[in-house]
Amino acid sequence: MASSPRHSPTEASVGGAFPHKQGMYNPAFEKDACGLAMVATLRGEPGHDIIDLALTALRNLEHRGAIGSDAGTGDGAGILTQMPDAFLREVVDFELPPMGEYAAGMIFLPMDAEERAAQKAGIEHIAQTENLEVLGWREVPTEDEHLGKLAYNARPAFEQLFVSRPAVGDAPALSGIELDRRVYRLRKRARHDLGAYFVSLSARTLGYKGMVTTLQLEPFYPDLQDERFASELAVVHSRYSTNTFPSWPLAQPLRMLAHNGEINTVKGNRNWMRARQSQLESELLGDIKPLLPICSTGVSDSASFDEVLELLTLTGRSLPHAIMMMVPEAYEKQTDIAPDLRAFYDYHSMQMEPWDGPAALIFTDGTLVGSTLDRNGLRPGRWTETTDGLVVIGSETGVLDFAPERIKRRGRLQPGRMFLVDTAAGRIVEDEEIKNDLAHMKPWKQWLDAGRVRLSELPEREHIVHPIASI
Repeated sequence: MASSPRHSPTEASVGGAFPHKQGMYNPAFEKDACGLAMVATLRGEPGHDIIDLALTALRNLEHRGAIGSDAGTGDGAGILTQMPDAFLREVVDFELPPMGEYAAGMIFLPMDAEERAAQKAGIEHIAQTENLEVLGWREVPTEDEHLGKLAYNARPAFEQLFVSRPAVGDAPALSGIELDRRVYRLRKRARHDLGAYFVSLSARTLGYKGMVTTLQLEPFYPDLQDERFASELAVVHSRYSTNTFPSWPLAQPLRMLAHNGEINTVKGNRNWMRARQSQLESELLGDIKPLLPICSTGVSDSASFDEVLELLTLTGRSLPHAIMMMVPEAYEKQTDIAPDLRAFYDYHSMQMEPWDGPAALIFTDGTLVGSTLDRNGLRPGRWTETTDGLVVIGSETGVLDFAPERIKRRGRLQPGRMFLVDTAAGRIVEDEEIKNDLAHMKPWKQWLDAGRVRLSELPEREHIVHPIASI
C-alpha cells in the first residue's frame, strides 16, 4: 500500500489506548496491512551484521508503512533482538551480572520530570516487593531531529531499566526464563498500577520501537548503529493501520511478536480470556491476581495476542507449543492427519479457541525464531536460506537481495505450517518434526478420552413436552 496522510495523535492514542467511538470513527474497525521481516544466522555467534541486514529489510518495507500529514511521522516501526550483552556492558555506568542473570528493557516515561521521577520510584518499589534488585537506569540516546512534528510532540522520555534477582541463601540467582517470569510480574503490575509502558523487559530479548518511519528508526536510535550491538536474530516491523490513531506504544514488534493482518476473532478471544482469568493458577508465576487482566484494555489485537503468547510460554509451554495452541491448522476435516496430532489439537481446543486472522506472524523467545500463517493463509510470507547460514523471512520476496549462487533454498509460508529456526542448535526445524514432537510429548488422547463427554454417548432419557397453556 502507498503511504497516506493520517490524523494527528490524540492524548489517548499517545498513551496506547484508542479514542472512544465518535462520529465516523469506530475502534472495532481497525485494520492493518503491515510489513514484517526476520533475519537469523545459523553460525552460532552474534554479529552486528544481523542488525544491519534486518534494518535494511525494514527500509525495504517502507511502502508497507503509513506516513502522517506532516510527511515525517510514521505509523510505527521497530526491531526486536537478542540481548546485546557486550554492548550494554560498555554503555552503562554500573556493573552487570553474567549474561542471562539480568533483565533489561526500554520504558516510555512521562516527559514531565516530576511525573517521570514518581513513575520510576513506583517501579522501583514494585521491584522491591517482587524481591528484584534494581541495578540502574540508562537514558537511551535519541536524535530527535529525525522525528516528524506529530511524533516529536507526542514523544515520551526514553530510558532502560536493569534488574536482577541475585542469589539468596541457598537459592541461586534467577536467570533466563526464570528471571523473565519474575520481571513479567514487575512489568504487569507497573502497567496496571502506574500506567507504565515497557517496550520490553526480559533477560533474553531487547526491543526498540516508536512512532517513526522505517527510514527513521536507525538514525533515531544511535544504539542500533553501534558495531558492538550484536545478535543472532532480529525481527523488524513496519506498521500501516487504516482508520486508526498512531502512538508510540502501538508500534511493533511487541515483546514476542510481529504481526501483519488482523485477528478477526479478537473480541471473542479477549472475552474468553477474561472469563477464564479468575481460574488461572501457576506455580511458576505465583499469585496471578495482581497481574490481571492478562489482556490489557485499549491495546491492539496484536498486543492482546502477544500478551497471551507470553503468558503461555512463561507458564511452561515451548514457543511452538503456544503458537500451535493459539493458531492451530485447519485439522478438523483432514483425513490424513496423524491420530496423535489430531488428539493434540482436540485436547487444546478444549482450553483455547483459535485466534483467527487473516494473520502472518513472526515470533521469538530470543533463541527460537519462527513464522506461520493462520489457517486462512490470506497473508503473504516468503523465506530464504543461504549457503552461508543466513535465514530471512519477509512479508514479501525481495526484502533482501542475494546472488542466485548464494541461495540454498527458498519457499513460501503456508497456512497452518510453522517455519522455525533454532539459533542455539544452528538449524532450521521442519514443521513435521515440530508437530511430531508435540504430538508425542504427552498422552493427549488418553487425557482427552478421560475427560471428554460426547452428547451422543449420553443415555437415552424420557423427554416431556409441555403444551403451551391456552388462554
